[in-house]
Amino acid sequence: MAVIAFVLLTYREDHPSGIERAIASLAEGLRRAGHEAFTVASGPAHPSDGPDVERLTSVVLPRPALDSDVLDALKDPGPVTEETRAVLTRRGADVVCWGAPVWGLGHLHPAPQGAVTALMAHNAIRPRSAATWAQAISAADVVLPASSYLLDAARESGHDTGKWTVLPNALLAPVTPPGYQEREQLRCEGPLRLVARAVPGKGQAAFLRAMPEGWRRPVEVVLAEADFEFTRGETARALADCRAERERRPGLVRILPALPWRDVPPFLAGAALTPVTSLEPETFSFVAAESLSAGTPVTALDIGYVPRLLGPAGAITPFASGMPGMWGAVIRLLADHDAYHAACLAAPARVAAHTPERAAEVFLAAVGQSRSPAARRDLN
Repeated sequence: MAVIAFVLLTYREDHPSGIERAIASLAEGLRRAGHEAFTVASGPAHPSDGPDVERLTSVVLPRPALDSDVLDALKDPGPVTEETRAVLTRRGADVVCWGAPVWGLGHLHPAPQGAVTALMAHNAIRPRSAATWAQAISAADVVLPASSYLLDAARESGHDTGKWTVLPNALLAPVTPPGYQEREQLRCEGPLRLVARAVPGKGQAAFLRAMPEGWRRPVEVVLAEADFEFTRGETARALADCRAERERRPGLVRILPALPWRDVPPFLAGAALTPVTSLEPETFSFVAAESLSAGTPVTALDIGYVPRLLGPAGAITPFASGMPGMWGAVIRLLADHDAYHAACLAAPARVAAHTPERAAEVFLAAVGQSRSPAARRDLN
């Protein structure tokens, strides 16, 4: 048995963030394989915390937190480095996985002596963050991008990816796709369902604003408020913009509260179709993957990883055609009986390998390459 620690300051159960969901599903797979897994996060404590979450007292973040809040909290790295290393040592961590370069302390790298380290890569490396990424990548034994899109982006930017291994995100909650009759009823009458963090870049309000005048089905939008923001007030702006569209289309647009992680796949199973409306490249997209697992087709713009993930299980729209183009793709797919059901049948197979067990297998193989033969046996 090995002890694996994940470090991400914003971590909490059911947080609307892909990195947290990736950590939770991977940890589940590791536990099923007989290993111990826990997560180190910032304070204050959250009501959902269990024994597998350790909270740091040296870093207490506001909610929502900005990059500047995190950087201020880490301005003197001594206390957080010392406390994190002490927690990891007390828990006997054999492997430490940083959830991100800064928000996951990868650039500080406070690992106990002898522990193998991994760095999760869930975001593309941008010029303004290149220095901290370089620090974190250099310090880690292995780098784990969440998709081939991220690996290709790193290579195209000139990064040495010799110690990178793609670690596809796993889905926590299996769901049984609807049968043909229920699916046909959804095609003819079912709602569109969107699930995303409330932020303008996710494109929910832009999609609602472009709704054709003749559209008559419900469009249900789950808007989740995260514990972080990249621009002050972006959550409130996204909520206000979507609520304004609801007022413009009373009875058609429904704004729903956040869902627990495990409730998202069955919610999407009851949709006719899931529009992934992001205006910025998604480096994985849990919502797209969860929709596919439920046999629900997806539409998206032709940016990021989502087109690779979908394959024949949905419709991709050129970015230049924008939200009107996506609405056109939605309407055409719902109107085409054969194409729609073919997409539904193809969907589950697109993510069949995205299981906690498989994620754990890939993770253990990647980190095992950095260990001695005797230590590798502990990971198997």
